[in-house]
Amino acid sequence: MSISMIVFWGLVIAGAVAVFRYAGRPQQFDNHPTVRLTPEQLLAERFARGEIDQQEYRDRMRTLGNPTGPSQPVLDKNGPAVTPSHQP
Repeated sequence: MSISMIVFWGLVIAGAVAVFRYAGRPQQFDNHPTVRLTPEQLLAERFARGEIDQQEYRDRMRTLGNPTGPSQPVLDKNGPAVTPSHQP
């Protein structure tokens, strides 16, 4: 009888843990699809934030197979648009 009691309480505790873990998760709604950026767009954002310099930006764009950069101009952290594709 003691083994069945241990199994019973083990199941009760496991069930409680499962309920709390499930209740603690944030609800995920499909109302707003997640926008996935292309590797070129991510690289352009890193360049705009100043995380990488112009040479590294160009090298990585060449590695990705797009030597001219993204079609949209990249904004510099100071504000003016920078178009790395027009650099010599």
